[in-house]
Amino acid sequence: MFSEKANKIFQDVIETYHVVNTVDQPFSNPYDKDSQTLEHLLYRKSWIDTVQWHYEDIIRDPQIDPVAALKLKRQIDASNQDRTDMVEYIDSYFLEKYKNVTPKADATINTESPAWGVDRLSILALKVYHMHEEATRTDATDAHLAACQTKLNVLLEQRVDLSTAIDTLLTDIEKGDKYMKVYKQMKMYNDDELNPVLRSQK
Repeated sequence: MFSEKANKIFQDVIETYHVVNTVDQPFSNPYDKDSQTLEHLLYRKSWIDTVQWHYEDIIRDPQIDPVAALKLKRQIDASNQDRTDMVEYIDSYFLEKYKNVTPKADATINTESPAWGVDRLSILALKVYHMHEEATRTDATDAHLAACQTKLNVLLEQRVDLSTAIDTLLTDIEKGDKYMKVYKQMKMYNDDELNPVLRSQK
């Protein structure tokens, strides 16, 4: 199933990142972009999410230097754009894969595209990893460990449910019971024609 492959790749990415465990480490994609297109996209998507997760940790440091914080905010903005772009690339992959499927007359559209479900699954993998860390800390109180284990159990259940929902959606699209209709993310704040602050500086 698709979700099994995706979850394994996400886990591999997160574990690979934490070997060096720094946002400045070089990125290397083990999957070929032509012969392993989907795997390549999933790996890149998860890496972006993993680095951004740690950006978000760093910027919440109350002692962070304001100049460093502004630089980091720009990096987070750029990462958010990369994240959105990767979602659209993954949806383009599925659009191409199912382009010859004729939707049934009573086919319905889903509330989100497959790739936005994948986006949630990728973030969920990070939540599971870090909650597991918290649930197994050797320097934490029993109350902390128990609370985090309870949260981890919920996250693991949520991953099963979300994985099932994504696999079901892809099966329904393949059978023509659902159809894909992708809307590009028309972000306005990065566009110097649509953001009035940027426009005023032209």
